[in-house]
Amino acid sequence: MKAITLCTSLLMIGMTAHAQNKTAFTGHYPDTKKTDQVDDYFGTKVEDPYRWLENDMSDETKSWVVEQNKVTNDYLSQIPFREAIKKRLTELYNYAKYSAPVKEGDYTYFYLNDGLQNQSVLYRQLGKGTPEVFLDPNKFSADGTTSLQGIDFTKDGSLAAYQISEGGSDWRKVIVIDTKTGKKMDDTLRDVKFSGTSWLHNDGFYYSSYDKPKGSQLSEKTQIHKLYWHKLGTPQSEDKLIFGGDATPRRYINALVTEDEKFLVISAANATYGNELYIQDLTKKGEPIMPVVTGFDYEQSVVYSENGKLYIETNQGAPNRKLVVTDAATPTKEHWKVLIPETKFPLSTSTCGHKFFAHYLEDAVSKVYQYGLDGKKEKAIQLPGLGTADGFGGKMEERETYYTYTSYVYPPTIFKYDIKTGKSELFKAPGVKFDPKEYESKQVFYKSKDGTKIPMIITYKKGMKLTGKNPTLLYGYGGFNISMTPSFSVSSLVFMEHGGIDVVANLRGGGEYGDEWHDAGIKMKKQNVFDDFIAAAEYLIHENYTSKDYLAILGGSNGGLLIGACMTQRPDLFKVCFPAVGVLDMLRYNKFTSGAGWSYDYGTAEDSKEMFEYLYKYSPVHNVKKQCYPATLVITGDHDDRVVPAHSFKFAASLQAGQTCKNPVLISIETKAGHGAGKPTDMIISEQADKWAFLFWNMGLGY
Repeated sequence: MKAITLCTSLLMIGMTAHAQNKTAFTGHYPDTKKTDQVDDYFGTKVEDPYRWLENDMSDETKSWVVEQNKVTNDYLSQIPFREAIKKRLTELYNYAKYSAPVKEGDYTYFYLNDGLQNQSVLYRQLGKGTPEVFLDPNKFSADGTTSLQGIDFTKDGSLAAYQISEGGSDWRKVIVIDTKTGKKMDDTLRDVKFSGTSWLHNDGFYYSSYDKPKGSQLSEKTQIHKLYWHKLGTPQSEDKLIFGGDATPRRYINALVTEDEKFLVISAANATYGNELYIQDLTKKGEPIMPVVTGFDYEQSVVYSENGKLYIETNQGAPNRKLVVTDAATPTKEHWKVLIPETKFPLSTSTCGHKFFAHYLEDAVSKVYQYGLDGKKEKAIQLPGLGTADGFGGKMEERETYYTYTSYVYPPTIFKYDIKTGKSELFKAPGVKFDPKEYESKQVFYKSKDGTKIPMIITYKKGMKLTGKNPTLLYGYGGFNISMTPSFSVSSLVFMEHGGIDVVANLRGGGEYGDEWHDAGIKMKKQNVFDDFIAAAEYLIHENYTSKDYLAILGGSNGGLLIGACMTQRPDLFKVCFPAVGVLDMLRYNKFTSGAGWSYDYGTAEDSKEMFEYLYKYSPVHNVKKQCYPATLVITGDHDDRVVPAHSFKFAASLQAGQTCKNPVLISIETKAGHGAGKPTDMIISEQADKWAFLFWNMGLGY
C-alpha cells in the first residue's frame, strides 16, 4: 500500500481550523471522590485526597478504571483517521524479526516473529539443518498476554529453565525442560522476581526472589531479596537459602556461576546503584561465601573467570569504568591489576572466544574494540555508521560472535563477526518496508539552563522545510544511569512519513557520559533533568523545527516522571503530553513494590526535611494547579507491579480536577498489561495507533 502523505503545507488552513474545533473535550470526566487524607512531613501538612486509588484491587478502583477507559475510548473513537493509522502500523509491523543467534550445546537458538505474531517464537537449529520451534509463547495463553521472559541453559545445553510472565507482571514462573525430548520436568517454580537462573552442572540452579506481598504495599519483609539453590527433582519448598534473608538483608541479589563452573558470584545491593560482590569456590564442598567488595559506594561485576583468575568491571576510581584482573584466591581490590583502563567514555565489557569486547559510548553512539585476555587492544570493530551495536557475547570456545546494529534510520540488522580476522558479514537483514535514503538523522548539542551542553538526535524525512509548524515528538528519560542510544522504531515511521520530526534528548541522570552525568541528575539535582528537557523543547522552537502548538512530549517509567514534572512546571510549552507508566507521586513511590530501591536516584520524603521539600516541589501529583494543561493521555497498565498504576491514577484524577480549558486530560489503562515487557503485538499496535491519532488530532492535523 502506498503511504498516505501530508500536503506540502501539512493541511489547508480551513481544514486545520475545522479539526481544531473538534479536538475540544466536550464530555464529562468520571466523578473521582476526594477524601480527607492528610500526611505530616516534618511539620508540613500534605493532602492526599486520592489515596483510595492506591488500592487497585478494590471494587471501587476497578469501577473507576472502567469509567475512565470508557471516556478515553469514546474520545479516541471520534478521531476519523484512527483506524487508518492502525492499518498503516499493521502493514509496517508485518515483517520477519530475528534476534541474534546463540549457541547452546549442539544447537543454535534464535527468536523469530514472522510478522504479526503476538509473541516471538524461540527456534533452534542443528548445524545447517532446518530450524524447528523450541518454545512458542503464542500457545502459552489464549489472549497472547503470557510471554517468555528469558531462558538459561546448562553448560552442555541438555536442560533449560525458562521464565514466563502472565499479564505483564514482574512475578515469574520458572519451568524446567529437557531440551532433547522437549519434556517439562517436575520442577516448576512460582513467584520468582528480578532473577535469572544460573545452573551448576546439571544438578540444579540458583535463583532469587521475595516473599510475595498480598497487595502492592511494601513491608520490611517483602523488600528482602533471597538467593536460593534449587536442586533438580525436589519441590520448591525444599530450596536452600544461600544468601540474603534476615542474616544479610538486601533488596536486590543476583547470582552467576562462572562459565568454567568454578565460582559462584553474588551481587548484592540495596538500591539501583552500588553493589557488594561475593564469591564462593564451588570446586570444594562447603567453602564459605567470601567478600570481594563490601559497601554500596561503587558498582562491580565479574565478567569472566579462567585459570583461577577473575576479570572484574568496576567504577572504583574510574567513573567511566575499567576492567581489572585478580587471583580468585586473593580477590579484594588491593590485589586488582588494571587490564583495560578508564577512558573519557563509558565502558561496558562482553566476552567471547577468549577475547574481551570493550563497548564504549562516544556521545551516545557505539564504538567497539577487541582485546586479548592480556589487556592488549587488537582491533577496532568497523560498524555501519553512528548507531548502537549490541551483542559480541558467547562462549569462550567460539570462533565467531554476532551483534545487532541499529540507528534511528537503520533497522536492526544482524552481523556475524569473525574473531580471528575481525571482519563482519551480514547475517540477517530486516524486511521492514523502509528506505533509509529518504530520511536523515543528525546530532546537535544545545545548552541547558545552567550552560551544560546536552546532545540530542533529530530525525525526519529529507527535504523537509522547517516552518515552525512541523509536528514534533520529543522523547527523554534521564535517570538510573540508563543511556538513550540510537534505535529504529517502526512506529515512528508513521509519524515521520506524515511530516513528523522525531527527537531524543540525552539528558543528565542517564549514563551517556558515565557516573558524573548520572550523578548530575539525581536527588537534589533532579531538577537538572527537567531543565535539560525544557531547554531541548526551547531549542527546537528557537531553531524553527516546531512551535509550542506542534510540540508533543513522551516518556515512560522514570521518563513518565519527566513528562509529569515538565508539564506541571511549563504547561505553556507543549501541545500534547504522554506520561507513560510514570513515577508521579514522589512522596510515596517508595511504599510500593520495588520503589524502595529507587532511593539512590530520588531520595525519599523520609530522608530529611530538605529532601522532602525538594521532592514536594516537583512531585507531579502534588503540583497540579487550577490552570490550562496540554492535551494529555496518561498511559498505564493494570498489572504494572513495578511502577504501580496508582501513580497514574492519582495524577490523572488531579489533572482532571485541575483542568480549566477544553484540552482533553485522559487516561488509558491497559488491562492484562504490566510495565511494558512482553506486550502482545496487537496491543502494541493499538497503543501506538491511539498515540499518533491523539497527537495529530490535538494538533489540528489530519492523516
